[in-house]
This record gives sequence, C-alpha cells and structure tokens, in this order.
Amino acid sequence: MSSLTVTDDQVGTTRAKVIQPIWVRLMHWTNAVAMILMIMSGWQIYNASPLFDFRFSHDVTLGGWLGGALLWHFAAMWLLMVNGLAYLITGFATGRFARKLLPITPAGVIHDVKAALTFKLSHDDLSVYNYVQRTLYAGIILVGVLIVLSGLSMWKPVQLHWLVMLFGDYPTARYVHFFCMAAICAFLVVHVLLALLVPKSLRAMIIGR
Repeated sequence: MSSLTVTDDQVGTTRAKVIQPIWVRLMHWTNAVAMILMIMSGWQIYNASPLFDFRFSHDVTLGGWLGGALLWHFAAMWLLMVNGLAYLITGFATGRFARKLLPITPAGVIHDVKAALTFKLSHDDLSVYNYVQRTLYAGIILVGVLIVLSGLSMWKPVQLHWLVMLFGDYPTARYVHFFCMAAICAFLVVHVLLALLVPKSLRAMIIGR
C-alpha cells in the first residue's frame, strides 16, 4: 500500500490566497456606508442653497429637510474621518499603499486604459493592482483629503478661517466640496461597475479570499 505525501507547496496551492486582510475589509465597508450617508445628506444640504441651476430629487436625499440633513451629515462625517484616518495610518504603516499603489507611470496608465477600453485588461491576479486601479485609488485618497478639508472650512469658517483662506474664500470652498463630491460619485460608479465585471474582486472584499 503506497503512502500519500503532501508537500508544503501542494498544501499552499489548495489554500485560497488572502487578497484583502480583515482590517481592509472592515474599513472599506465602513467608508462605503459613511460616504453614501454623506452624499445623500449632502445633496439635501445642497438643495437648500444650490450652486447650480438644478436640485437633486428628494428620493435620493437623506434627512428630509436642512436640519435633518445636517445631523446625518455631521454624524457620518465623524465616522468617515475617524475610519478614514485609521485607514490612511494603517495603509502607510503596513506598507500596503506603497506595495499596491506604486509605481504609477504615464506609460503604464495609458497602456492599461487602452487595454480596459478594449476589454483586454487582465484580472488574473487580484493581489496586484493594474495602473488604472492604482491611479483611481490614489486619486480618490487625495480627493477624500480635499473634501474633508473643504468641508471643515465650510463647517467652521470663522474658527478655521486659515483653512478657508487656503481655498481662497468660502464660496470657492463650496465649489471645491461639490466637485470633490462629484468625483467620489463618479469613482463609486466605476468601482461598482468593475466589481460587477470582475465578481471575484467583490468576493475577495467580502470574505478576503
């Protein structure tokens, strides 16, 4: 009777590779909830004093009225700020950002954008981000920092007048905040579409493997 010998390499291949560690998954979904709450309540706040000649439908806003929307917005703001700051600190401290998001080169971005547009962009190894993903994720981190700073300057324009001056004035801070919100909405749409096109990436963000 022959014996069955299993090597370490064989054991490794039978185990699903951990793509997203637990801290990434928890912070990712917490940020997602906070962002959605802030966007929907922010649309209601916008409707009270619109910057442009349009308003958001009441069906996609949160809070019911200006006061209610502000309560939701501030509650979600603290959740996003605390969780987002923890995500940034952990991402830099563990070296995850450096491994996942760098390097970003113009040639690499152009190549992967062309591949994505022709549906030839490979997603075989989910542990490695392509240049499109690196650019989007790095960009949304910068947008996140900018929307928080502009939001704080709008919240406390007198106490944080020096922050308002970084944007030039209060009205400019409002425009910056609005366009950052628009950028985040666009990112979420692209992010969801990519997750639907590559379902295993969504599975990895849920179960990690």
